[in-house]
Amino acid sequence: MATNELSYEYGVSDVPLMGKTIGVVFDETVARWPDKLAIISRHQSIRWTYRQYKEQVDALAAGLIELGLKPGDRIGIWSQNNAEWAVVQFATAKAGLIMVNINPAYRSSELEYALTKSGCVALVTSPDFKTSNYIEILHKLAPEITSCKPGKLISERLPCLKTIIRLGVEQTPGMFNFKQVMEMATAASAGVLQQLSKTLQFDDAINIQFTSGTTGAPKGATLSHHNIVNNANLTGHTMGVSSDDVVCIPVPMYHCFGMVIGTLLSVVRGCTSVMPGEYFDPQSTLQAVQDEGGTVLYGVPTMFIAMLGLDDFKSYNVTTLRTGVMAGSPCPIKVLKQAITDMHMEKITVAYGMTELSPVSNQSLMSDSFERRVSTVGVSHPHVEGKIVDEQNRIVARGEIGEYCARGYSVMIGYWADAEKTAESIDDGGWMHTGDLATMDDEGYVTVVGRSKDMLIRGGENVYPKEIEDLLYRHEKIEDVQVIGVPDQKMGEEICAWIKTVADHQLNEEELKAWCKEEMAHYKVPRYFKFVEEFPMTVTGKIQKFVMRDAMKKELGL
Repeated sequence: MATNELSYEYGVSDVPLMGKTIGVVFDETVARWPDKLAIISRHQSIRWTYRQYKEQVDALAAGLIELGLKPGDRIGIWSQNNAEWAVVQFATAKAGLIMVNINPAYRSSELEYALTKSGCVALVTSPDFKTSNYIEILHKLAPEITSCKPGKLISERLPCLKTIIRLGVEQTPGMFNFKQVMEMATAASAGVLQQLSKTLQFDDAINIQFTSGTTGAPKGATLSHHNIVNNANLTGHTMGVSSDDVVCIPVPMYHCFGMVIGTLLSVVRGCTSVMPGEYFDPQSTLQAVQDEGGTVLYGVPTMFIAMLGLDDFKSYNVTTLRTGVMAGSPCPIKVLKQAITDMHMEKITVAYGMTELSPVSNQSLMSDSFERRVSTVGVSHPHVEGKIVDEQNRIVARGEIGEYCARGYSVMIGYWADAEKTAESIDDGGWMHTGDLATMDDEGYVTVVGRSKDMLIRGGENVYPKEIEDLLYRHEKIEDVQVIGVPDQKMGEEICAWIKTVADHQLNEEELKAWCKEEMAHYKVPRYFKFVEEFPMTVTGKIQKFVMRDAMKKELGL
């Protein structure tokens, strides 16, 4: 069989890969456009030029060096979207530190896991966000904070963590303030920073992003400068983003989407990035596009649905929009059509990938027909190979269904401190196995047709039932639990948990929901609970989740 009849494709490109660290790219952009508006954080009334952005980044990087942090050390960031997030992103890269992204929705057990697994020696934290009081959660995990000197924490449950840096102006015993760390910079630490820009390597690990795992505990996808600098650059190139563009980022920063395709892409391409607010809100996003002349807009389909669904949508002037990315879950035809016609995003692209791929591996082209953009996830990204394989890892013929795999500069270094899980995902040939089922047509366009059987996508967030099941098993009144996804018009899928209680124990939905809200991120809390005596099983004792799904669809009238 000729190669072109097999499901294998590679992204040919005349754009070379960049062999540079994030710090070098940042400084080059500042040197080219020092007085250009670099970043706007609307809810903080911050508008920095590239020169001012660099002052902030360099001060923090030098301050972190003064605190004794060394290249390769892990530093967590637990915060909603704000300018400080972006400053931490670039400052840590310049200091050679590995930034660990912590989901703002995490609660105590998830935070403890992320900090311990990655061995964070420092943490930059927001004091609170929405219903989470971060300071309170940290005190619960490490009561020693209240009586220690800043930077001198010795905690039983968080053994690696020594330094906590809090955002905001209030003082908290045992913690440094963000501004305080920036003011620590000296000529000596600035000198160290200069030296580091010459010695850091672009293949160094720079970022750990926790992704939910099919086997329960989240895995720390570890990315290098090379991974994300090039993915940001090539995603921008595919959308035709130039220094004239204004990129609107309503997606969360802790996610690859926000920090790579958002703030990093803006720096690499020399354009202006705009944060409309601390978190996604349809009104503030459209207002930001209108007021700042946004030309590029990002979002998962549910975000576009929310913006287009506003009663006063037509009152916002979004005629400056040109392109953007819709990603994170399958894109409904109607929504893409509306984004093109009603939001003026004639050149909107659909992207596909995963954190482990830095994140984009496939993207539709601006010149693609509407049909192509709604029915496929585009072609292989520049410098990325894609193939579709059967269960024996053999490439299938074009048009046949198999597992989608990608290979190239964008494949992660591996899962942090988890050689076994890394080997399960990246094979001997260097291919990342996505677990997604897909087909490839004669032109190399890929269509994702299904997912590794268990994962569900709720509002663009990947949710793995096993992880929620493991958390629910901790409840003393629960004997057994099974989690499934059920269809939902707004979120794509919603989470449903079937619960079998311990004999002679009473448990109601209100009580269980309240417990879940304490123990897990909001997007993992099941929407539906069903209390049962037993689960549908095969003769050999395997749970039949498809039977449960069908039963719930009938019961809920979906």
